[in-house]
Amino acid sequence: MIVHEKSTPRLDGSVVAIGAFDGMHLGHQAVISEAIDRSRCHNVPCIVYTFDPPPRAYFQHSIILTDVARKVEILSEMGIDQTIIASFDRSYVHRSAEDFLHELTKLHPKEILVGNDFRFGRGRSGNVQLLKQHFNVRPVDPVRCPKGKVISSTRIRRLINVGEIKEASNLLG
Repeated sequence: MIVHEKSTPRLDGSVVAIGAFDGMHLGHQAVISEAIDRSRCHNVPCIVYTFDPPPRAYFQHSIILTDVARKVEILSEMGIDQTIIASFDRSYVHRSAEDFLHELTKLHPKEILVGNDFRFGRGRSGNVQLLKQHFNVRPVDPVRCPKGKVISSTRIRRLINVGEIKEASNLLG
């Protein structure tokens, strides 16, 4: 797997999954697996665009469930072709939504997969609807555990905070 930490490559086509993917839990794995399947259908590379640190850790000082080195290792094991790791810092936070859209055009995405609540750009000014105006976007509904509850990094952090390590581990897969 190729990892891009300082720049976004120019590609002739791709399928891109965008997200913090903190925890690389079962929900994240489902989104990424779908992206891999879609990239194979289009015969283009599968790209994961992620952030270091995750936005929630940057803004809310949440604990990081999966450090970037482990995240890259898991993505490689899953079969991702390339990973873009955006440095989520003061400079990145001030980027406009239009700047992010311009960056994505370099990838010539056939499809982009994001969570249905995905936001981007300064002040969270960009959303899935704006992304859809420029690209073929597949919003992915949250993945639920057998009990029907949404699997999320926030839920896993809460479980860890109250000592429910086994349940948190189950959600992490």
